[in-house]
Amino acid sequence: MAHVLLSPLSWGLGHATRDIPIIRSLLDHHHEVTIAACGNALTVLQHEFPECSFIEFNDYPSPYSTSRFFIPKFIASLPDLSRALAEERRNLQRILEKNRYDLIISDNRVGVYSLKIPTIFMTHQIHYHFPLPFWPIELSSIVANYFLFENFSRVIVPDNPPGATSIAGKLSRPVHGLTDSKVFFSGILSSTPKMDVEQDLDYLILISGPEPQRTRLEEILTPMLSDLDGSTVVLLGSPQKTTTRSISDRCTLISYATTQEKIHLMNRAKFVICRSGYTSMMELAELNKHHGLFIPTPGQPEQEYLSYYYEKMGWFYSKSQYKLNLTQDIPLAMKYGGFPSMPPTKDNIVRLYDELLAEYLD
Repeated sequence: MAHVLLSPLSWGLGHATRDIPIIRSLLDHHHEVTIAACGNALTVLQHEFPECSFIEFNDYPSPYSTSRFFIPKFIASLPDLSRALAEERRNLQRILEKNRYDLIISDNRVGVYSLKIPTIFMTHQIHYHFPLPFWPIELSSIVANYFLFENFSRVIVPDNPPGATSIAGKLSRPVHGLTDSKVFFSGILSSTPKMDVEQDLDYLILISGPEPQRTRLEEILTPMLSDLDGSTVVLLGSPQKTTTRSISDRCTLISYATTQEKIHLMNRAKFVICRSGYTSMMELAELNKHHGLFIPTPGQPEQEYLSYYYEKMGWFYSKSQYKLNLTQDIPLAMKYGGFPSMPPTKDNIVRLYDELLAEYLD
């Protein structure tokens, strides 16, 4: 039995939830798993895996702001991020001194690696996207990733290989000679399996992501809910709360649903409204959903790119949260066809373990 240290970034719930299939696979293979996380990511994984060991391990301060101008805020936050990274390295060293680990899996935490222990990095962004005026930053980020990946044994990319079924587009496309030698394309990894249930829920609205934009979207969408003609459930993505309330006889707001409750709701939903965060995209691909409306987080180049890419491919419609009008946007979104068919998580996770993880654990 091997001992694995797994540490996800806590900016939103996406990193934690996409790690759920990996953690479950490790436990199924009788390995011991210690999860080092903080905030909502820690709370979610404690709910899902009470049998695991947990360490509260702070990561980086969120650079997100209430405005749509992410890049200036991000640049201004670099000194704080650098200090947080240095503190992360010191804290990791303390963790490694207390226990023996055979493998480290870091989901987007760039300081969580060891030169003495095999370490795997997980990201769907090998190639970052920035608006055209910031193309020098995009170019330099490619080189920066090359040096970053030198600290890790391998890099898991939770996407299909570049081509017609790649749902991350250029974000997951390796740059030849810089990153492709370490990359392992696992395919989509979702904690939301497809179920054989009736699709009897007209609308499922997922309000997720880092604060303060999660709350801002809740404030924008709530007044529009009474205009929806159909049964509606809104998941607010607040795992530290447990409240449920009714907006009307056909609309219910739930602060937080367990993974199993969310799985059931997503399978029942005919139409999904959510941020264009990558984990949500993998969930919709896993469920082979054909209709949805995406609302990219303002100022997040990744989500803005994915929204643009999906419209270009004819897969999904997107709308800025500042211009939302659900009664007009939903009919437009119904004209799009959804993601193409692709291998499901249950097949991908078997291949990921057999072809990559087993090399370090068995």
